[in-house]
Amino acid sequence: MGESVIRRVVCPGSYDPVTNGHLDIIGRAATIFDEVIVAVGENVGKRALFTAEERITMVRKVTGEYPNVRVEAVDGLLVDFCLQHGVGAMVKGLRAVSDYEYELEMSQMNHRLSSVETLFIASDPEYSYLSSSLIKEVAELGGDVSVLVPGHVLAQLTTRMAERRANFD
Repeated sequence: MGESVIRRVVCPGSYDPVTNGHLDIIGRAATIFDEVIVAVGENVGKRALFTAEERITMVRKVTGEYPNVRVEAVDGLLVDFCLQHGVGAMVKGLRAVSDYEYELEMSQMNHRLSSVETLFIASDPEYSYLSSSLIKEVAELGGDVSVLVPGHVLAQLTTRMAERRANFD
C-alpha cells in the first residue's frame, strides 16, 4: 500500500466570532500542514451575529501571521467544498467529550459522503470551555471577554453589542 501525505487541510467553522481557541487550532494546524484553508460557513441552527463577509474579514486579519493559511467562504456541504479544493482532510478542535460525540457523527457522515478524513486536535486546556456562543452570551451581558478573543475581534464585538443594545432601547 502506498504512503499518503496530507499537505492541505480545511479548518471549518462559523467563526461567529473567531476566538483564541479557534486561533490555537488554526495555528497548530499551520505548523503541521503545508496549507490550511479556514472554511467560514453558516451554522443553519444558529442566528449569526456577524455577516459571512465580516467573519471572513475578521479571520483573515487574525490569521495574517500564518503565510500558509487562507480563508474562504463555504456554502453548502463541507465535503463538496473539500473536493472542489482538492482537500482530503479536515481538522477539527475537540474541547470536551460532548464535542467528540457530535464530531464523530459528522466525521463518519463526511467520510461516507466523500472519503474526506477528519483529524482531531485536542484543544489547549486554557480554551477547553471556550465557544463563540459563550463569548456572545457573556459579551451581551456586559462581561469581559478581552482575553478570550483577539483585540481586533473584541473591537468589532463591542461595537456590535452596542448597536444591538441601542436597537433594543
